[in-house]
Amino acid sequence: MSTIIVILIVLGIVGIVLVAIYNKLVALRQNVNQGVADIDAQLRQRHDLIPNLVNTVKGYASHEQDTLDQVISARNTAAQGSINSSDEAQLRVALDRLLALGEAYPDLKASANFQELQRELADVEDKLAAARRALNAAVSRYNTGRETFPAILFAGMLGFQEADFHRLDDSEKGVVDQVPQVQFS
Repeated sequence: MSTIIVILIVLGIVGIVLVAIYNKLVALRQNVNQGVADIDAQLRQRHDLIPNLVNTVKGYASHEQDTLDQVISARNTAAQGSINSSDEAQLRVALDRLLALGEAYPDLKASANFQELQRELADVEDKLAAARRALNAAVSRYNTGRETFPAILFAGMLGFQEADFHRLDDSEKGVVDQVPQVQFS
């Protein structure tokens, strides 16, 4: 009878440890998911700024229709579906070309609306960099929690796979953590 009680106590302790490990890993995984969602929100905000920027440029540089069309096309492609590295990279290039028009058009460069949109875009880029750093920290905490003892004994069995630091897109590598160059002085 005492052997059965000891076995039940050991099973109870193992059960409590499993529940604690599971709950900790769920919380860490949710932090990673939140980080991905934060980056997605910043990318969508960037996509939402672009039509306003294009409309502002149209008023000053209407004969630059090819550049404007490329920006709109790249924005529409990047805004559809999930995050895609090549779409974001194409959008980045088109956006840089659009912002460079400020050099060719002094009236555009002096436009308060254009300057405000540039400031907002720079702010979004800064937030995107911060969101990327937060995601990397969440991924690191999750992977560390998953690989520490005793969680490593049960994580795979409970369905917790390693999180990937490069989960989003290649267009952010070397770009997100840089301050955008949108100065027209």
